Amino acid sequence: MGGDATGAGPLRWTGFAGAVLLTGGAWALLGPTPPGPALAAGVAGTGLLVAAWALLGRRVLRGSPPTAGWSLRTLLLWAAPLLVAPPLFSRDVYSYLAQGEIAHRGLDPHLVGPRAALGTGSGIGALVDGYWLDTPSPYGPLFTTVARAVAAVAGEGPVAGVALHRLAAVAGLVLVVVAVPRLCALSGAPPAVAMWLGPGNPLVLLHLVGGVHNDALMLGLGLAGTALALQALDADRERIGPVRLGAGVLLVSLGALVKLPVLAALAVVGTALARRRGGTPMAFLAAGLAATVAFAVVAAVTSVLTGAGSGWIGSVGTPGMLWSWMAPTNWAGFAAGGIGALAGADLTGPVIAAGRAVGTVLTVAGIAFVLHRQLRGRIEPVPACGAVFGLIVLFGPVLHPWYLLWAVLPLAASPLTTRARAGVAVLSGVFAVLLPPLAGDHGDRPGTLVAAYATAALVTGLALAVLLRRERTPAGPAAA
Repeated sequence: MGGDATGAGPLRWTGFAGAVLLTGGAWALLGPTPPGPALAAGVAGTGLLVAAWALLGRRVLRGSPPTAGWSLRTLLLWAAPLLVAPPLFSRDVYSYLAQGEIAHRGLDPHLVGPRAALGTGSGIGALVDGYWLDTPSPYGPLFTTVARAVAAVAGEGPVAGVALHRLAAVAGLVLVVVAVPRLCALSGAPPAVAMWLGPGNPLVLLHLVGGVHNDALMLGLGLAGTALALQALDADRERIGPVRLGAGVLLVSLGALVKLPVLAALAVVGTALARRRGGTPMAFLAAGLAATVAFAVVAAVTSVLTGAGSGWIGSVGTPGMLWSWMAPTNWAGFAAGGIGALAGADLTGPVIAAGRAVGTVLTVAGIAFVLHRQLRGRIEPVPACGAVFGLIVLFGPVLHPWYLLWAVLPLAASPLTTRARAGVAVLSGVFAVLLPPLAGDHGDRPGTLVAAYATAALVTGLALAVLLRRERTPAGPAAA
């Protein structure tokens, strides 16, 4: 990586050591050896990476960050070991492989689950998490096409299939890295801060690179499209750039055809267009109608060209079948279920359904409030985008750690206060360490899990003490 003139070199290499330790521990967990040491190594690696990132953030939030280029090179260094890691923190990529194989066989993965389509003898089907064995794909036709292409190349070989899906995730991350400075130029946020809080975020490294989630491709297309469209509508331009606006809307629409939530960015783009055209209610309605028609046309053309059909429209709610313990809308249901069990009543399902209905109302009302403020010029488009995604994540029926990135990435490119950035960073760091390296594979060994986390906390704590002591020691001459 060359010399380091920032004085943050030890932090850079501590994060790299954490990524290496996490990758090695994850591979060891798949072997025949006892899981305790491997699990401790993986959790410790996660802790070291998060700690190094947090200490870099102290420099950023004090107003003396490294350059954006330094942050980018650090991101690449930390991501490198994770490129060869087994799927981390989640087994979703195996569902992608199964759905691709279903499509490759000429069936519709939006209508049939892996067990029924592939049979009990399928090697790929055996790797799919039990929650999703009998559920259809919730993803859009563009991602189904990607998954089918992976299956055509890799067959049912999981190693090659995971590698190809990780390549698609990296392509999405490249788009994120390109989009973030452009969003900063629109919002006035410092690019170095945005690169640290956004693409350099441990949730990006651990879950988009390590976890191979298609959220990377969704966010890459969505944010790149948002940046293009907002540049076309920038108030400093004398006229609207129709080609750039159209290209931006196309990219956001394609991102939604990977995974639907990023479609909310079109609401922000449409509101920006309405503001450029006077900010009247009629301008807002016209822009909203135009955005809706544009997405419908892109979706129809993509569905026809890819041969995916329209079955995906009815399956986008599949993730809601999971009662996610992280989602606030489900907490009342879990509490009611515990109370009801004492009285012999099953209250969990009905109360969760009620909580989700309330969450939907709050999401719609919150988005309407944000868009109204944007239309009136009281909030700029980039932070509005972050706020809209934040509402979708907070009040949605399902929440996983990587879902936070839907809001974190546009917020990283927004002119937040130092306290707000610190809050986003703390939330990211906490969610980054919530799951063990291979997700729930150790739920039947709570003692092993507790011992591993205790060991990892000790290792991370010692590393933090050394790094903090070094930062308090007067630095010598800068490295060449």
